[in-house]
Amino acid sequence: MKLRLALLAAGVALISACASQPKPLQGAFTALTPTDAAAQDSTGAVVRWGGRIVNVEPQANRTCFEMISTRLTDSGRPYWATDDTGGRFLACRTGFYDPALFERNREVTFTGRISGYESRRIGEYDYRFPQLDAEVVYLWPVRERVDVIERPAPWPWWGWW
Repeated sequence: MKLRLALLAAGVALISACASQPKPLQGAFTALTPTDAAAQDSTGAVVRWGGRIVNVEPQANRTCFEMISTRLTDSGRPYWATDDTGGRFLACRTGFYDPALFERNREVTFTGRISGYESRRIGEYDYRFPQLDAEVVYLWPVRERVDVIERPAPWPWWGWW
């Protein structure tokens, strides 16, 4: 009985290790989207948000990212299977993050605390951005697009079967 329980525990530990987030993204966070945070005052909440970069703004002693948010996968990576977004947000972190590397549409996940709100214009629309003081800036590798060929082309020596 004890052996079965030990094997079960070891199996669960191995399976959960495969589906976990990268170490910098692990922790306990408030389940709150940027849209929810903009609708109510959530200053001080600790969150993990991610999405795609809209704009990068290097400043004198920090860099701010304007992001379009989406839900995150189990690994913490932004999920883009639908056009359903969680709104926009600003994430700022001390230091210089090169806009040539952190370019438009790259996927990034942040952890940090909501420090306040900033109103900006998107076109002619006034938008209230929740601002995140980022503790972690996690840039995901570019997803490679691969063309999959399901069957070979009809070469004469392969026939049509």
